[in-house]
Amino acid sequence: MSWEKEISGFGYYLKIERSLSENSLLAYRQDVEKLAAFMSEHFPDRTPLTTELHHLRLFVDSLASGTISEFTQARIVSGVKAFYKYLLYEDKLRDSPALLLEAPKLTRTLPDTLSYPEIERILEAVPLGTPGGHRNRAMLEMLYGSGLRVSELIHLKKSHYFEDIGFLRVMGKGSKERLVPVGKSAAHYLRIYLEEVRKHGPIAKGHEEYLFLNNRGKKLSRVMVFLMIKKTAASAGITKKVSPHTFRHSFATHLVEGGADLRAVQEMLGHESITTTEIYTHLDRDYLRQVLNEFLPGNGS
Repeated sequence: MSWEKEISGFGYYLKIERSLSENSLLAYRQDVEKLAAFMSEHFPDRTPLTTELHHLRLFVDSLASGTISEFTQARIVSGVKAFYKYLLYEDKLRDSPALLLEAPKLTRTLPDTLSYPEIERILEAVPLGTPGGHRNRAMLEMLYGSGLRVSELIHLKKSHYFEDIGFLRVMGKGSKERLVPVGKSAAHYLRIYLEEVRKHGPIAKGHEEYLFLNNRGKKLSRVMVFLMIKKTAASAGITKKVSPHTFRHSFATHLVEGGADLRAVQEMLGHESITTTEIYTHLDRDYLRQVLNEFLPGNGS
């Protein structure tokens, strides 16, 4: 079997069976195409079905000897492993040569975490005398109170918010949906924004369903959210580097430090990786809400 044919089948599998986004599909294909190029150059007689572990290790060594970062190397190894899992799934192999393939150890630098008093200072620094201020307060409350990614925040639709049960339907990475509880404070400021600000402002055609709108009635951009947070943090006298992800990281840190079940935190964040997927369990909405209100500062009754 040629590399091209198997890579094409792999892409079709990821699209149909895994429902991955176009960006993810392209990334996976490019990872395996790098392996195919290496094998064609150094071991042209080998096909995807006759490649062995030592060939894959030589491929990984070639990545490490170049200018590719450790993070990218690890991602490529992950893509190769996924490719061979697909071949196993299709019964084209009995054993995966990538099973024992190791990725480089990553030295991860976590973003700054804001303390709860620092979070409060930033929230209180939002000027509420303007419609934009009420919107910004609601967005910051949701970034922290629900642990959203900035891309998830700006793509929220009105229909994604279920006020009666206090949950959001969030579209995460890879088009994966999850239900996320909304904290009491976030729900309060979101209600003010929706009832007293949004319905009275301009709404551009084609943007009617987006939850958060700019002053021209259009969907917000990532850059606008970043700049708003940077400005608000400076107004609050916070010298740390603060971004939307800082709120998400602080959300998770405060929950875990408070004693929340790690599985519940992972479900709320929508984290999914090779090393953690197997420990996920389905958690009902009442339990998620209980965890949020019990362990996140400011949500207690």
